[in-house]
Amino acid sequence: MRLRAFTFVAVVAVAIATTGAANASQLIDRNAKDVRLQVNARGQALLTYRARGKVWHVLAWGAQNARPPDAGRPQLKFRLDYSGGWGTYRRDTWKTFRNTCQPYTGPALAWFVAGCTASDGSFWALQAWQRGLPDYGLAPNAQQAAWELRLAHWSTPLPVLTIGLDWAYRRYDHLFGSLTYNGIPVFGFHSTSTGVTLDRFGRNVYVDTLDSAYGSGWRRENSFLTHRGRGTFCYGFYPHGVRPPGTGMQYRATVIGPGVTPDVMWEGAAPGPYNSDLDRQLTGVQLTLVGSDPLCHPV
Repeated sequence: MRLRAFTFVAVVAVAIATTGAANASQLIDRNAKDVRLQVNARGQALLTYRARGKVWHVLAWGAQNARPPDAGRPQLKFRLDYSGGWGTYRRDTWKTFRNTCQPYTGPALAWFVAGCTASDGSFWALQAWQRGLPDYGLAPNAQQAAWELRLAHWSTPLPVLTIGLDWAYRRYDHLFGSLTYNGIPVFGFHSTSTGVTLDRFGRNVYVDTLDSAYGSGWRRENSFLTHRGRGTFCYGFYPHGVRPPGTGMQYRATVIGPGVTPDVMWEGAAPGPYNSDLDRQLTGVQLTLVGSDPLCHPV
């Protein structure tokens, strides 16, 4: 039995945005360089970085962890001040900012840029990754290729992204999985027909493929929403019009964590040639993981 055909991993990822209005580890800027993170005793973070030809001092505060999906309440998000201070008359607050944050001792994060451990034991982290890459391995323009800098603040266990791999129609690589936080499924309530979330709870799974028909290296395969009420998902690597199947040697998936928790990332090897005995076993694994989700029938 080739165990590499399915891998269950829960790896904390980094701060990034989703499509639409959703927020998680919160978007700060794009293509930031020389990034520095400081946090004071009042729970306020100072982010210093260079972007668009100047140095920025951004203050962030007011959020930690996440709320479970609730159509009647807003999700948590930071308050942000790009003036370098609190209000018009204190634009140089960053000059007297007193950092009390200690070296980062939290869990390993994918896409990690900077992090620290606050005096109250909570963690702050900045992550950056290319959320906006186009689907099906197409070449990105400058805006799509931007690295989004995102901020997270949490004290709970990380969101858990669990993924299995098998085959669809005995031919195409297929993945299935779930996203949970504190044991509760992560999902949204409103989205467009193309999978753009319209609330701050919905989460897209961004899937990349390595050394595929799209070319060498990592390329974006697709992105899709976790299913409402379940937090589950499934995806087949099928042809897309004139684009070939994005079957690769390896796959990875990144998801924005709920609220202002870190984003999570999974990575695993492709299942390889179809194996009927193993496929039957993995069908059972899929049923255990995604249950009776009507959008994820074994094929």
